[in-house]
Amino acid sequence: MFIRPDAIQRLTTLGRRSITLAGHSRRAASSLIIPSASNKNFNNSAYHEQTKLLARTIACNINHGASHLHQRTLSSTASAPPSAPPAQQITSFPSIVIGPNHTLSPQGSFAEAQAAFLEPPMELVESLLDQLIDLKVGIVAHYYMDVELQGVLHAMKRRQMELLHHQKLQEEDGGVTTTGRRIPEYPLVSISDSLKMGDDAVQMCTQNNVSSIICLGVDFMSESVSAIMGKNDFKHVPVYRATAKHIGCSLAESAEGDAYKAWLTKSAASDKKSLHVVYINTSLETKAISSSIIPTITCTSSNVLQTILQASAQMGPEELQICYGPDTYMGDNLVSLLDAVIESGWSDERIKEDLHPFHDQTTIQSLRDNINVYPSGNCVVHHMFGHSVVETVLNDYKDAYVTAHLEVPGEMFQIALRKSLDDEGVVGSTSNILNFIERKVEDAAKSTAEEKQRLQFILGTEAGMVTSIVRSVQDILDSNACQNVEAEIIFPVSSEAVMAVEEGDAAVGGDGTDSLGVVPGVAGGEGCSTAGGCATCPFMKMNDLDAVQDIVDMISQSSGNELQLSKHLPPNSLNGRKINGKDAVELGIEPIVFMREFMMGKRISDELVK
Repeated sequence: MFIRPDAIQRLTTLGRRSITLAGHSRRAASSLIIPSASNKNFNNSAYHEQTKLLARTIACNINHGASHLHQRTLSSTASAPPSAPPAQQITSFPSIVIGPNHTLSPQGSFAEAQAAFLEPPMELVESLLDQLIDLKVGIVAHYYMDVELQGVLHAMKRRQMELLHHQKLQEEDGGVTTTGRRIPEYPLVSISDSLKMGDDAVQMCTQNNVSSIICLGVDFMSESVSAIMGKNDFKHVPVYRATAKHIGCSLAESAEGDAYKAWLTKSAASDKKSLHVVYINTSLETKAISSSIIPTITCTSSNVLQTILQASAQMGPEELQICYGPDTYMGDNLVSLLDAVIESGWSDERIKEDLHPFHDQTTIQSLRDNINVYPSGNCVVHHMFGHSVVETVLNDYKDAYVTAHLEVPGEMFQIALRKSLDDEGVVGSTSNILNFIERKVEDAAKSTAEEKQRLQFILGTEAGMVTSIVRSVQDILDSNACQNVEAEIIFPVSSEAVMAVEEGDAAVGGDGTDSLGVVPGVAGGEGCSTAGGCATCPFMKMNDLDAVQDIVDMISQSSGNELQLSKHLPPNSLNGRKINGKDAVELGIEPIVFMREFMMGKRISDELVK
């Protein structure tokens, strides 16, 4: 496996170490990935078995190195980041315990801040929902929203469904609604990953005839939602962002500079046929410019492995160069996976049965040799899980389930991977993580065991997911009338990201006085530390409840707020532009369409192949 000098520099700076694979220094391999539950065209059960087989193969190669990981983590002080001062040390991560009858027990100040907004005031929920219904406004939000905002969004969605149920009962009895208005059949609020946000917006337009959509996420998400709606004949429906300010994304912006264009141009000049597989979490402009340089298809963290395997099989593994970007960690994880399959000595028959029917040892080697990973892209949240977090997980959470997003680098990824071998962890997308937690809680709730159980889950992604997790766990416990199961959601925040609150002018901890560990705001990057551990995405947190209320109020008085509302529209840098004589927006949507066709037919589009 090639490890680039700049990647080595980043790993050294953050104190991350590689793991020994079959006698060579490599980053840990990935069990990439259980397909999203929303993708009904893939067989989830079969693919889950496939990834477990792959993970066991990887384990054969890394067991001798992995067995010493704990020892190396504790002893390798030369490359590890410096420890926090004594006053900053924490003995455990903050967490939220979800119990029967909707009980919540936050442990630690960071968790208390998360839990404080999970049950919003119903008058606020009712008021905002009334406005959405009356104004015919829909909201699509990403999982990583501010916890206060998510609490209100979940409550609004649930309340709408209650009102809809009541409306149907009245109609069945021959009555009429007491309010004289219709409750829409499709939810006016959706909380999901970035791909499904666009689908839900289209459904809100189709089924609810909404007049506008509020998109809560970063700018490339609102841009993509608007483009997908336009592709489905809803271009006339405006999409509004929560703020007039630019809402960036470190990963998406790593593909927007000249370096990425130069990398694509150099790749396209190769003697081999080249295909650019671009992560969906990028701007429409990135996708459009990429399409003008090199044939491009988008992928998600759930379908990236299937995408490169199928493309290689259809276009010829020896002839096709696959250029993956911009997420460097995910790309390197793919390469590591292929390395492990090759070095473990899988037979051709096993590769065909468990990996892909049109591949064997020779073609997998060719595919691996012809993957070109962009070297300089990462997400600021997932980039932060490092040595301090790993040490605490290994020491204090040996029996916990460990989840990790595909973009997570280094040893945190390795822990989740090894746990997945025994179905005690998962590596995948946000949806995969949520589905794993739901499945484990469901199994425990349905068991006949009478003793009290507490399931622990390390949340290896952005803390904003906790609201969706809490709601799902509560629903599962309620539906099973379960009174003996608890789920503890653990936020892996490093000690360097936690500051102590001083009492008066006393030096906290130094003179024996009590200290309270808290996650700082600006001083600590919203719970982030370059030494490892990141609780929240500062970009996503630019969406908040006040901003949503302001937008709804502006829509209600749109006749006098056209100029202000226009500032909340998605970026429109592609509107009216031509790239190589083609409409720039159409070029940007094209890679998404190719991905959709692949997800539906399990084949790369003939148009893209040509």
